[in-house]
Amino acid sequence: MSIQAPKGTKDMLPQDAYRWQYIEKEWARICSEYGFREIRTPAFESTDLFNRGIGETTDVVQKEMYTFEDMGGRSITLKPEGTSPTVRAFIEHNIYAGTQPTKIWYDTPCFRYEKPQAGRLREFHQFGIENFGTASMIADAEIIALGYDFLKRMGIEDTVLHISSVGCRECRPVYRRALQDFLRPHYDCLCGTCKDRFEKNPMRILDCKSPEDKEICKGAPKMLDYLCEDCRKDFDDLKAHLDAMGIDYVVDPSIVRGLDYYTKTAFEFITEKIGAQGTVCGGGRYDHLIGEIGGPEMPGVGFGLGKERLLLLMEACGHDFDGEEKPQIFLAWIGDEAREYSIRLLHELRSAGIRADIDTKERNLKGQMKYADKLGAAYTAVIGEDEVASGELTLKNMETSEQTKVRREDLANAL
Repeated sequence: MSIQAPKGTKDMLPQDAYRWQYIEKEWARICSEYGFREIRTPAFESTDLFNRGIGETTDVVQKEMYTFEDMGGRSITLKPEGTSPTVRAFIEHNIYAGTQPTKIWYDTPCFRYEKPQAGRLREFHQFGIENFGTASMIADAEIIALGYDFLKRMGIEDTVLHISSVGCRECRPVYRRALQDFLRPHYDCLCGTCKDRFEKNPMRILDCKSPEDKEICKGAPKMLDYLCEDCRKDFDDLKAHLDAMGIDYVVDPSIVRGLDYYTKTAFEFITEKIGAQGTVCGGGRYDHLIGEIGGPEMPGVGFGLGKERLLLLMEACGHDFDGEEKPQIFLAWIGDEAREYSIRLLHELRSAGIRADIDTKERNLKGQMKYADKLGAAYTAVIGEDEVASGELTLKNMETSEQTKVRREDLANAL
């Protein structure tokens, strides 16, 4: 039996690479336009980072993390999300001591042990941005605007922005008690996981995927009705900023988000084009995460966007990708002397920035030309004794069959 890729992982094949390269290039471009700079963090971190940052009552920590003990006896976890490692790097390298805010973007693999489904794998890839060091709702609006603009550039017009507030340390305990009072008569009907959440973090119950628990939560009190004065003002400011930018949104009190570190702003871009799991981008504010991981008390806001889900959505919307880059010229040869001449010319062209190729299987001329056609080369040049002696090549346009005489030294410029 042949060895196959582990369940929940997927190979990115050469014929698909151009799609990934396209979105990665556009992501880096828009982040630069918005003033964000790139960070790269390790694929694995100390397990304690995610226990402290994400929250021990989340599904990610309880059920989905790839955690193991390394040969030094340390508990290590493959990163399930990008924010906590970015915060860890922000603290470890004293970036917080510099001028704030700090605006960071990343493009990283993440790992979660969950049921694979369309666009949601056990190894997945995530774009993300973070803004550390400002409590202003302008930062939240800017983060949302970047996601909004990026999705539009990717040809996605039908996502709906859902926004809410999950409160703060002042108003959330009041809501917590109200939610517990509502759920208490139904406690015995909750799933085992939600029974554990009832005391530790009852808001997580609202995010349970169990149909029975979803039914129980219908009619539950809403966090938006319990916001303190500061949280209500911030939420009103956020809406005002989005209105100023002309970004439409739906106020959705049901948004909880899957990680415990969120405070105040929570948002999701939702679509119906890729099945029931319709969130393509989600994030929010986390004003205590930096302090909880060991840094100074400093606010933050950001989002994550799954690349696999983005590509699925772009395909569903009929997006016209740039297309795979193919050879500008293919050099075919006849005879040993012409072969060496072609190899030298090939290297010259590539050094000049030209996408050039030859047949490394050394087939006959007919085979070489068939290969050039399969590669999709724009032009071909057949090199024999006459071409070697004269230094003049015949450049053939493979689409129109038009032929042009070109001196060897002028070939790169002609292409």
